[in-house]
Amino acid sequence: MNHIFEIPIYSMLPFVLMLAAIAVLPLFANHFWESNKNKLLVALILGIPTAIWLIVVGMTHELEHTMLFDYIPFIILLGALFIISGGIFVDGSLSPNPKTNAIILAIGAILASFMGTTGAAMLLIRPLIQANRNRKYKVHTILFFIAIVANCGGLLTPLGDPPLFMMYLRGAHFEWFLHLFPEWFITNFLLLLIYFIYDTIQYKKEDLNALEIKEKIPIRIRGNLNFLWLLGVILAVAFINPNIMPFIKSGHYSSYLRELVFLLMAYLSIRFTEQKVRASNNFNWEPIVEVAYLFLGIFITMVPCLKYLETHAAALGIDSPVLFYYATGALSSFLDNTPTAVTFHSLALGLPLQNATNSVAGIPEIFLKSISVGAVIFGSMTYIGNGPNFMVKAIAESQGITMPSFFGYMIKFSLIILLPIFIIVELICI
Repeated sequence: MNHIFEIPIYSMLPFVLMLAAIAVLPLFANHFWESNKNKLLVALILGIPTAIWLIVVGMTHELEHTMLFDYIPFIILLGALFIISGGIFVDGSLSPNPKTNAIILAIGAILASFMGTTGAAMLLIRPLIQANRNRKYKVHTILFFIAIVANCGGLLTPLGDPPLFMMYLRGAHFEWFLHLFPEWFITNFLLLLIYFIYDTIQYKKEDLNALEIKEKIPIRIRGNLNFLWLLGVILAVAFINPNIMPFIKSGHYSSYLRELVFLLMAYLSIRFTEQKVRASNNFNWEPIVEVAYLFLGIFITMVPCLKYLETHAAALGIDSPVLFYYATGALSSFLDNTPTAVTFHSLALGLPLQNATNSVAGIPEIFLKSISVGAVIFGSMTYIGNGPNFMVKAIAESQGITMPSFFGYMIKFSLIILLPIFIIVELICI
């Protein structure tokens, strides 16, 4: 069959239904949705027909590439970071006040760019939950953590977020991403400021006597060897790629060398971490299993959506930095932000302005900035915009914290807090 054909609108229905299931079933069939096996069932019911359709219409290559070189590396990286960070336990007296919480979020905003949003989120989410375990009002802290640590903090290096890494592989120099410091600073400063003010208000509603630390225990980190395994993952991301090792080809089985290192680091973490350290973290496998099942369905069903976007992008009239920013951001909120960024980079390559001065990665620098910033920060608009979002949600819920629903997250947080900040970033920087 001819490989190039018109993608029908109905082919995107399974993806819409997948999003609807994530959004609606927790509200109306919570008991059913609590089981990870049922999440896998929904993913397969929607994913298998989509996969069969893609094979029948001649899009086997797109399906194969998405599953082998997007989904599997995605899950292996998340899994390795989940395992390694689960072996690091911060013990001691962390006061659950606004200052302490804001400091943890600020540290996460910095770490995210250098150890990845996933690594920073998995490292800090448990200590944050542990510090606030006795607080009544703490859901907002998890929401701001998702926005800052799991997304907006990762804007300064290609290690920070996968969309930036893809732009790095397409020719942007490692240090170029430091030019995104104004966007990184404005976004995270405003988020931290709003958080500190709101958490201060909420803190005053708490029973402060119940939060008072009776016996102050010095801060102590257990499972320190896991920092070595974490460094191994970071170095693998930084150096095991076609730019550094020419024998590695992107989208080829040789690229799995990086994933083999991830698996080795995860194995070493399991092998050399005492079980009592993981027990102190209330470590269990359910959060990563939930992410693996749900994103299996998401990755399969989004293939037609991405292909439709790719074939119709030129007709969308996206030819200015502002349009690239909002288009990339809007789609990164609901599609995985990595293929979305790659698609808009490809669109920019085809524009007449591609030979303009100040070209980076083959496109005008301002376009690359718009795509990079839009993909990274708008990933925080929904639970599925970026991989760590759902993991943080799952870990928080496994610790007994009741998180907002899919739509609740958007209505109560991202649309009223995040979107205005992202508009300010566009007005100042784009």
